[in-house]
Amino acid sequence: MNGLCALYAETPMKINAIANTHWTTSSFGGTADTSPMELSALGEHLDNCKGLHGRLFALQCVAEKMNGFVSARLVTTLVVVTLLLGAGASLLS
Repeated sequence: MNGLCALYAETPMKINAIANTHWTTSSFGGTADTSPMELSALGEHLDNCKGLHGRLFALQCVAEKMNGFVSARLVTTLVVVTLLLGAGASLLS
């Protein structure tokens, strides 16, 4: 599978980050625990991400799969028709 569904993990976040949220990335010699503010911000972010997986996203993934399925058969069909026309033309001449 390719396209949006396969690359969803690489899609940049489209929601503006909260400017006043401070993420700590080091423990400064103490335990590396998350603060309640960090967990709250993470929860909000995950809620926003869940909202992106609505019905339209699922429909887009199904359409993308169908497009790949049909495209593969379409190319094969065009190749077979071209070969048959070429063989028919060579037999007539």
